[in-house]
Order: sequence, then structure tokens, then C-alpha cells
Amino acid sequence: MIFNIESRERDILFLIGHCAREMDVQAFLVGGYVRDRLLARPSKDMDVVCVGDGIRLAENVASKLWPIPRVVVYKRFGTAMLRHKDIEIEFVGARKESYRHDSRKPSVEEGSLEDDQNRRDFTINALAVSLNEGDFGSIVDPFNGLKHLEEKLIKTPLEPGKTFSDDPLRMMRAIRFSNQLDFRIDPETFAAIHQYRDRIHIVSKERVTVELEKILETDMPSVGFKLLFDSGLLHLIFPEMAALQGVETKNGKAHKDNFYHTLQVLDNLCRKTQNIWLRWAAVLHDIAKPPTKRYDTEQGWTFHGHEALGATMVPRIFQRMRLPLDHKMKYVQKLVALHQRPIGLTKENITDSAIRRLLFEAGDDIDDLMMLCEADITSKNPSKVQRYLENYILVRDRLAEVEQKDHLRNWQPPITGELIMETFGIEPSKEVGIIKNAIREAILDGVIPNEYEEAFAFMMEKAKELGLRGNNSESWLFSPQQETLKGF
Repeated sequence: MIFNIESRERDILFLIGHCAREMDVQAFLVGGYVRDRLLARPSKDMDVVCVGDGIRLAENVASKLWPIPRVVVYKRFGTAMLRHKDIEIEFVGARKESYRHDSRKPSVEEGSLEDDQNRRDFTINALAVSLNEGDFGSIVDPFNGLKHLEEKLIKTPLEPGKTFSDDPLRMMRAIRFSNQLDFRIDPETFAAIHQYRDRIHIVSKERVTVELEKILETDMPSVGFKLLFDSGLLHLIFPEMAALQGVETKNGKAHKDNFYHTLQVLDNLCRKTQNIWLRWAAVLHDIAKPPTKRYDTEQGWTFHGHEALGATMVPRIFQRMRLPLDHKMKYVQKLVALHQRPIGLTKENITDSAIRRLLFEAGDDIDDLMMLCEADITSKNPSKVQRYLENYILVRDRLAEVEQKDHLRNWQPPITGELIMETFGIEPSKEVGIIKNAIREAILDGVIPNEYEEAFAFMMEKAKELGLRGNNSESWLFSPQQETLKGF
């Protein structure tokens, strides 16, 4: 079979073949680029196997391009990479690998194209396309990869136990490809994932998380997470999520399966956003339900405080998974902590104070929080879902109304701790915190408007209760924003 290469990429592939012929070696296009082109999927990354010195081939190709690209050499791995226009090309010499039981880092030696194809993870990734004169574009397919592409099948080229034992990350990749491509995993291959799942422990946390996030980036991540659960991998790499699965019944009352509920929330959300951190919030929003589960004879099953405990679990999970411990983690933590709040605002007679507090705590993330809460509606009763969604429309209207009036999104109280200390000539102390909190609460409760003058006057009244008086300079009598007299 001849591989159909688009004209915009044909020239660079012809050049690679020409340079290989100059060096009296053979070159083949391999891996994901071949697979994706055959599936009519976009791909910008090319992998070239040289039966010879791959680094020298990369340098030869680069010397004939204009402008001459920089060749990045990874001597430890025997690879070289260059970028030409919008295409990234990686070159490697054909090799064969052998593994020790306690490591996924192989011993590598030069090999043939056949050796190189044998070390590939799946048959659909073991396809090679000749870039050589005489058979340019012909496909080398020793493991029926073309047939498996047609069958939408993920299968290892060699015995699956050897493939997964050698490099256990391939178990995650099998599930990820199944999810990304909408392919099924060959039963023997899937059985081997279950059998060799404990080998995942020799893979770095970073590599595992990269694969997990690629699953999370798909249109329906639930497919991948179900496969991770069924294979037993999820219990090893993400035990808190696996613990969500299961239904307990007591006195005829049962709670929902929180694992499958979480997956439905995640899929609902993925139809609306590509935000990976909002997707993480969906995964983690109910993560503390197992430790907070209680049975009450009147209420049935309860999960009181799961949002607060879940928020405290987020940093530990992020740290273990080598996810960033920065503003992204704080964002996820905030959404987990607040995800129960909007549902409480769907009741009648909700005060402006409750709306203000949510706007204050959510800040610019209020829209993402509402999106998460709407995705959290997973009832099988369509009329119930519609009723909840209509209630959330009312909440959004109230949020917009109060925000327009009080401007509390990302709000900071008009009186700072520095101003309090300067006004009363005091150092950081309990009194400063008491006054700041009192001003904030008064504004959020609607006791005083969100304006400087009223907040300053309130500060003076609160200070009087605490026995504080202004400093001798009397600068405290004047607003730094408006030169109007202030006083008790």
C-alpha cells in the first residue's frame, strides 16, 4: 500500500530520503504521524527512523533547509530534533531494546527496522512508511496495523505481557488512545493491563499524570476513567477517585454511585469548556464524599462538609500527582470548596447578603463555578434537571443584579490594615483584624454601602468600642481619597 502524503509535507520527506541516500542509509517515517494521517487526523510531529546514524541524518537534512534550523541533540537518547516551518521532526537510529524488571529504562543497541517496529507499543503505531528511492511512500506493516486501524482496535505488536512489563506506561497509553481515537482495546491486551497493573509503580508520577491529563482533555473523559477503573489502574494511581465507586443501602435507602456521578458531571462540563483546571475541579468536586458519608435515620445518607474536606484534600492530591502547586491549584481548591453554595441560593427569600458573600469569595471565577454547578445536575428525571437549570438561571440573574449594584467581584474592602494602623498609631495586632473583619461583614451584610466614607465612619465607631483613639498627627481625621473631615 502507498501512503498518501500531502504536498506541503512531501517536499521535506523527499529531502529526508535524498539525504539518507547520500549517506547510504535507509529512512522511514514511523509512529503517530503515520497513524494520524491514515485516520485523516491532523498531525504536526514527524518521527523518522534511520537505519544508521539518526543524529547525522538530522544534521544533513538541516544543512539543506532555509533558513537552516537549529538541531537539538539528545545524546542520552540517541535522538535529534529540528523544526521546519510548523512541523517538528525527530530523528532516531533504528534500535532494539531490553529491559530490567525493576526499571522502564531500556538497554539500547543498534538494530534493524524490524527491531525498531518490535519495540513499538501498539500495532497501529508500528506502521512505517519508506522514504527511500524506489519504494517511496510504501507502507511496512508487519503486525496488521492497517487492519487494526480499520477495526478500530488497540493491540500490542508482541505478547502484551512483555510489552507492558517492559514499559508499564504503555498500559496508560492503551487506555488514552482508546479514549482519544474511540477504539476498543483487544481483550487479551486489556487482560494483560489488569494482570501487570502493579508495574505502574516503577513509572514516574509525572509521566502517569501526563497520560491522565491527556484522557482528561478528550471530549468524553469518562470512557478513559472507566477503563482505568475496570483495569485496576485507577486504584493505584488515584485511589481517592476509585473510592467514590459503590452504592450502600441501609433501611431501604441508597445513595448514588459517586464515581459514575463524577464521570457524568465531567462529561457534562466537557461539552462546554476546554479549561483543563475546571475539568480537574469536576473530577475533585465530590472527592471527600467517602470519608464524610454518614447514615441518618431521618435524612438518610448524608455527606455533610464534603466540600470543605475536599478543598483540604486538593493540595495533597496535586502534590502527589506532581501537578502545579500555584494559582491553578488554588483555583481548583476554591471551586471544590464553593460548589455547594449556588444550590443554596435557589431557595426563596435569599438575601442580598448571601449573594454578596458568594460574589466576594468566588471573584472572577463565579462564571466557572456556575458552569460546574450546572454540570453537577445528573438526575435521570428530565423535568427535575430542567427545574434545577431554571433555578440556576434565576441565581445568575441575582448575581448580575447584585454585582451591578455593589461591584463585589474581586472586591477589596475600602479600609486597609495599613490605614487602620496609621490612623490609630498601632502595630499589627488583634484589633486591626477585628476592625477589618467588622468592616467587611458590615458591607457584605448590607449594613453600610461599599463606599469609603461610610466604611471610614464605621471604622471609627468600631475603634471607639475597642478603646482606640487616633494618633497625635491628626492625619487620621482626613480621608486620603477625599479631603473631608472625619470624626467620631
